[in-house]
Amino acid sequence: MSAMLVVPFSKPVLRKGERHCAASVREENQSSPDLASRGGSILTFHNICYHVKMKTGFLCHQKTTDKEVLRDVNGIMRPGLNAILGPTGSGKSSLLDILAARKDPRGLSGDILINGAPQPANFKCTSGYVVQDDVVMGTLTVRENLKFSAALRLPKSVKEQEKNERVNQIIKELGLSKVADSKVGTQFTRGVSGGERKRTNIGMELITDPDILFLDEPTTGLDASTANAVLLMAKQGKTIIFSIHQPRYSIFRLFDNLMLLAAGRVLYHGPAQHAIEYFQSIGYECEPYNNPADFFLDVINGDSTAVAMSKTNEINTGMKSREMNMLKFHSEKYSNSACYQETKAVLENISLGNRKKTKAVFRQITYANSFLHQLKWVSKRTFKNLVGNPQASIAQLCVTAFLGLVVGAIFFGLKEDAAGLQNRVGAMFFLTTNQCFSSISAIELFVVEKKIFIHEYISGYYRTSVYFISKLLADLIPMRTLPSIIFTCIIYFMLGKYVEAFFTMMFTLMMVSYTATSMALAIAAGQSVVAVANLLMTITFVFMIIFSGLLVNLTSIVSWLSWLKYFSIPQYGMTALQINELAGLNFCNITNNTNLIGNYNYQQINHLYACVFIHRLCTGDEYLKNQGIDASSWGLWQNHLALACMTVIFLTIAYLKLHFMKKFS
Repeated sequence: MSAMLVVPFSKPVLRKGERHCAASVREENQSSPDLASRGGSILTFHNICYHVKMKTGFLCHQKTTDKEVLRDVNGIMRPGLNAILGPTGSGKSSLLDILAARKDPRGLSGDILINGAPQPANFKCTSGYVVQDDVVMGTLTVRENLKFSAALRLPKSVKEQEKNERVNQIIKELGLSKVADSKVGTQFTRGVSGGERKRTNIGMELITDPDILFLDEPTTGLDASTANAVLLMAKQGKTIIFSIHQPRYSIFRLFDNLMLLAAGRVLYHGPAQHAIEYFQSIGYECEPYNNPADFFLDVINGDSTAVAMSKTNEINTGMKSREMNMLKFHSEKYSNSACYQETKAVLENISLGNRKKTKAVFRQITYANSFLHQLKWVSKRTFKNLVGNPQASIAQLCVTAFLGLVVGAIFFGLKEDAAGLQNRVGAMFFLTTNQCFSSISAIELFVVEKKIFIHEYISGYYRTSVYFISKLLADLIPMRTLPSIIFTCIIYFMLGKYVEAFFTMMFTLMMVSYTATSMALAIAAGQSVVAVANLLMTITFVFMIIFSGLLVNLTSIVSWLSWLKYFSIPQYGMTALQINELAGLNFCNITNNTNLIGNYNYQQINHLYACVFIHRLCTGDEYLKNQGIDASSWGLWQNHLALACMTVIFLTIAYLKLHFMKKFS
């Protein structure tokens, strides 16, 4: 029973909670006019209101409504543990994001001050913020994640030795020494425990030694002892502000300050240990051995059976109980309490002459290091992540090699006859199509790490351009270039071709892969669901394949549809391969083919190519001319130029989508 709070019923409690709360505020107000002199930052927020636009209905019947998330929220967050408690949908996460300058400022009004001064424009970069879903790189060790944060968030003026000492200090303080060189873990590989993972997240934010640390649901998924340890380790004399849903008593008793929210309204704000006395003063009594956090939620939800009988008539005066709006009642009770009036007076005294609109401070992001320094470390981590994910790297190379051997065996030893022409065209169609569909894996490049990117970008780790370039270097070089080289080396010589056309074929396949990958990035950038991007990519490639030049003769397509071929990636790749492979070849064996055609032995010649030979299209040049393909050297390289232009356009779209992507919650 030691973990429960016992509240005696017989003790007189009327207005006592308010006296305690008011006394604590007066003590704070009279202690010193300089709030920062207390040894930690004090965050105050004044008249915070937040509205969002909500769409209801379906398609043409959609209506936009204005939803009130927070209403006139005021408060003071001092050094120590400041909890924002409330049921689901109460607005606690929204308030936390607003205080941390990580909320979309549209629909937001009110002021936020730090030690009585306007909130810095780059506050999101100088404070610490630990998100609910862990955003550490699972393929890296605990130490490597902390060193990454130190390298990018500490200025370059701090020597490497000092950064390493800071990392070692954090590891020791957070109790991570035993797992410092263990990988955090991914869905494929086992790593550290959930508590150690959470502490690693906190450590990455503590690297900069911020005065204020925000935590979003820090105890979610953790057992009681681990949750206690996480909060105690996060404290360390700082101002800790965190949202929490329904904590155990062993966690609740650690709170220094408590704010209760319901439907965006404040129902209580003050010392956590005085909250029960406040609710007793308005007619609610916590039963013995009941968890105070559960008791508060019961009162907020109207499920509490602990209403003091002596207060029932006072609460219901003038209206029936079934008609009473409980939230409005609690909100009004708090607004009229001495606790709120004293807090309001302190807030007005602090904000006098130091008012700055909140909207003006949300946009600026500052960086501690240069572009090249950021690119070095982000690229280094990206390549480590690639090597640490053999399922996505080594496996793809093995699959490519195996597929090359199978395809090479199928088209082995092509001859210069009718069947050889058909097989060559079929092989080239497969090569370009395979390069396109294998590039769909690039969809996950930005989608899987979207949360990590948004968090690190907002916190000032690196620029968007740095992240984008590092991803291109880590994906295009090993995951697109190497498979193309392996594929070409295996298939080309198995098909029985000549060395002089080898490099052109390799370059063509690389360009097709680059362009298809760029299109995948352009489609996937900003997406949150891989399946949606995957569907869009598949549909797009299917239409492109129709205009590739094999399934339909492009010269026969009606004019109002023929322009679509210029947007087909496989069409450019296949055209270049056909020029490279077929130009200068002679597929007419006069003796055999004349006898075949003369005897109309169509069982030995495919119907399509029989027609080609009947019309004396016996050379590769004649076949290309029939397909409307320019077999000159310019005809070859203009396809490469087209692929290069498409690559640049798609990459530009991908970057712009990433740059202008919504990075606020």
